[in-house]
Amino acid sequence: MKALEAVNEKVSQVIVGYSEIVEDMLTALVAGGHVIIEGVPGIAKTTLAKTFARVTGLKFCRVQFTQDLLPADITGHYYFNYETNQFEFREGPIFTNVLLADEINRAPTKTQSALLEAMEEGQVTVEGSTFPLPRPFFVIATINPIEHEGVYTLPEAQLDRFMFKLKMGYLPREVELAMLKLKNQKYRFYEVDPLEEGFLKSLREAFLKVYADEEILRYIGDLVRATRERDEVLYGASPRAAEQILYASKARAAVQGRDFVLPDDVKDVAVKALRHRLILSVEAEMSGVT
Repeated sequence: MKALEAVNEKVSQVIVGYSEIVEDMLTALVAGGHVIIEGVPGIAKTTLAKTFARVTGLKFCRVQFTQDLLPADITGHYYFNYETNQFEFREGPIFTNVLLADEINRAPTKTQSALLEAMEEGQVTVEGSTFPLPRPFFVIATINPIEHEGVYTLPEAQLDRFMFKLKMGYLPREVELAMLKLKNQKYRFYEVDPLEEGFLKSLREAFLKVYADEEILRYIGDLVRATRERDEVLYGASPRAAEQILYASKARAAVQGRDFVLPDDVKDVAVKALRHRLILSVEAEMSGVT
């Protein structure tokens, strides 16, 4: 059984209708990236994240981002231990494998930036001391597209750290009915058995062996450069975007059981990897260009 099929089979015991989102999350995880999920409240973003972590056998932690959340509430802080008469470091919730940053745009920019070093380098620095994070480290951030009060714009540097921006919408009628049947059975994410130990390690090893032909590299390069040549685009995709598309394409091949990249892999990941990296001109936004 392919890795993707195995994960989807487990996840579908708790939540159905989002197999493409699951594939994107697994792709980003294997490639060492992170994802940001946009969707209205109540469509099971948190449940999906919890179930995904459970199925892949990873430690999960959720942080609800609010206006009064401080960077130390995420990374951890030093405290004075009266028993040892020394300052000791207390780890924050970021010391996990899967971190759900729920409604990340509700926290001030300073708090959001606490994730930058962690997402890029897999470590956090507190008061001059650097602490490595568990591996793998995977951030799933969520944003609510209909809330405009009490929210902060995500800085471009922060957005650029996410491999994919995914959009979760409402389910079709029949799929929503299947979801209700699952809920009627009262099946919870913690009742799902995780996949066998070493599943992610073997998948990561397969990812590292995936081959991308030079024509694929040229295709990715041309695709990214094309975003910089449109009048509607104020700032096109950066070289980091090309790198992320390459890694995501190789990971997509690995999770589908292949050791080589196809042009379709690039097509599948490109929109999700670019939609949050392009800055449109004012005229384009006023004209409704997306």
